[in-house]
Amino acid sequence: MDAVTLTRQLVDIESTTGNEAAVGNYLYGELCRLGYETRKMPVEENRFNLYATSPDQPLPTVVFSTHMDTVPPFILSSEDESRIYGRGSCDAKGIIAAQIAAAERLRRDRIHVGLLFVVGEERDSLGAKVANEQAPSSCRFLVNGEPTENRLALASKGTLRAEVTARGRMAHSAYPELGESAIDKLIAALGRLRAMPLPSHPEVGPCTLNIGLIEGGRAPNVIPDYAHADLLYRLIGPTNDLRKQILTTAGDAVEVTFPLELSFQRFRTLDGLPTMIAAFTTDIPRLTHWGEPLLIGPGSIHVAHTEGEYMEKEQLAEAIDLYCRIAKQLQT
Repeated sequence: MDAVTLTRQLVDIESTTGNEAAVGNYLYGELCRLGYETRKMPVEENRFNLYATSPDQPLPTVVFSTHMDTVPPFILSSEDESRIYGRGSCDAKGIIAAQIAAAERLRRDRIHVGLLFVVGEERDSLGAKVANEQAPSSCRFLVNGEPTENRLALASKGTLRAEVTARGRMAHSAYPELGESAIDKLIAALGRLRAMPLPSHPEVGPCTLNIGLIEGGRAPNVIPDYAHADLLYRLIGPTNDLRKQILTTAGDAVEVTFPLELSFQRFRTLDGLPTMIAAFTTDIPRLTHWGEPLLIGPGSIHVAHTEGEYMEKEQLAEAIDLYCRIAKQLQT
């Protein structure tokens, strides 16, 4: 199994969230070719997870998992002596390649692990949610792959998505007194939310806010009757107080909803492996039936989602060794 070649093959298949079918079909073919009993797990129309196990073997107690989808835009692969470039090279197609290569090496040693590759991690973890309803009872440990530079995560921040909507009344912009600007209401609410103090943890760091999307209005000469913003909070604990604070701070002139929450997580570690704190969120909160989670993978989260995303070839090779070591430790 050449993990570099497989990484580039996967990167060259466009699979932004919602469009994962092509990469899923390619992986299905590769896993079947390698002799795995591979099942497509339907998620919604033309979208599916993959679950692969060794045939004629007991169901695995350890499962390697990561996601097949990427953020836009699609960027073809390239490489130089030390790195593989392209969308998904580290988040998380290089990790898929490392996990398959590790599973192959373990299989030669008569150690069998499962492989779970899901859709939708970059948006709403829908694939993980569906997979959780079909978890095998045999699974005791889930080794989830995200870019941690091959360090085991002690914890990962959660996610709270907030949607803020303002409504007004259209009018000719020459007579603003006849209308009611939804954009003005939204701007005021967002200003208050940006200034709102957020909690912090001495080990995990601060809760953070990103205003990721703003839309609204009809035309420059029309008082806007609608405005909307999508916000993302990175969580370091429970959300009851935070939700109340957001609602109070945003004020009555706007509507606030919370369409997605993925909880803050703490993880087990293994002796002898370096550790880190993940400021990002993973599918793990949606995979609770797949056993006790561990979080580790090659690549740096600092280059994920960027134009210059890359995977260090040395880290990719190290990850194969690490996944094998972890699976052996968990099964002793």
